[in-house]
Amino acid sequence: MKLLLVCNPGGHFATMMGLKSFWSAYAREWVTYPKWDTQSLCDKEIVNWVEMQEARMLGKACINFTKALTILDKSKPDLVISTGASLAVPFILASKGFGIKTMFIESITRAHELSLSGKLVYNLVDEFYVQWPECVQRYPKAQYKGVIA
Repeated sequence: MKLLLVCNPGGHFATMMGLKSFWSAYAREWVTYPKWDTQSLCDKEIVNWVEMQEARMLGKACINFTKALTILDKSKPDLVISTGASLAVPFILASKGFGIKTMFIESITRAHELSLSGKLVYNLVDEFYVQWPECVQRYPKAQYKGVIA
């Protein structure tokens, strides 16, 4: 199985690193943009650098959607996993066009309501995980498997 790991730098990148025991067992590529923490991937991982995209940057989301189509066509992953944030949206949308399975893991900071990215992809992804059990009651498609540390 080949994975495409999609995340913004910062806390989303830290969450993805918390899943290392899972993803390190598979072939993988990363999608992120360069910051002090994500640049640590350069020496040991395949990284697809994309435009810095934060919430409500529609123009950047369109650029990254085009890049997502190219990266997905070239990489051919079996599963796209995102821990957020905004980069998840164009890559999950593009993945659906290729018939690739998708997984979204909501930020631990979202104890009561989903993030904007979470709301946008909630009905699109194959698996949606939250890190607070209370969220499952409000969002029945969501699954709770604990906190990623």
